[in-house]
Amino acid sequence: MTEHTTTSDHHTVRAFDSDLQEVAGKVVAMGGLAEKQITDAVRALVDRDTGLAEHVIATDPTLDAMQQELQQMAERTVALRQPVAVDLREVVAARVLCDHIERIGDYASHIGKRTIALGADQCPQALVRGVAHMADQVLSSLKQVLGAYASRNVQAALAVWKGDEEVDAQCASLYRGLLSSMMEDSRNITACMHLMFCAKEIERIGDHVANIAQMVHYMIEGRAIAGLRPKGDTTNFASEHS
Repeated sequence: MTEHTTTSDHHTVRAFDSDLQEVAGKVVAMGGLAEKQITDAVRALVDRDTGLAEHVIATDPTLDAMQQELQQMAERTVALRQPVAVDLREVVAARVLCDHIERIGDYASHIGKRTIALGADQCPQALVRGVAHMADQVLSSLKQVLGAYASRNVQAALAVWKGDEEVDAQCASLYRGLLSSMMEDSRNITACMHLMFCAKEIERIGDHVANIAQMVHYMIEGRAIAGLRPKGDTTNFASEHS
């Protein structure tokens, strides 16, 4: 009898581990799709490729569907397995992370819509490159934090969390450049406003990446990161939309 119970418990543990691995795999898959959305959205903006921008927008429902599926998986795992301690934190973290990743996809879609709205309007190329550089920084942080989640690397997650201030500083600097361009030549106003909103979307993506890092830290350590999140330039545009 004891042997049978032990074998049964062993199968239950293996099944639960399989559930956790499947949930984590879905989070990583969502993150990979969000990475591609950001990459494609920024490439569409730089190249003024409306076809690629439309593709980014059309991909967004796929990420939404993945979010809903992951939410259901997490809820089913809690109901069936009743996890505690670190196992519960892993399920909760996956549930929270999928929400942040879904929002990241929304912001990438918004950039696609701005690219289409820009049409053939001329943009100061230095400022377009500034938006692209800012996006590269955020994309690198997203990849790093997803890697930290997959490998349970708390130090990597903490580094991403601390690095958010650099994105805020870049956003504020870009904002000042866009304002200067609009004041120098009124013909730049429409294009610069679109770029300003694109920068805002990227800054918000950076906030979600930092929140993911914070949740990964909690998942591993069982406690929140001490102190407030570092912020860069907290004036004007950066603080207004954080």
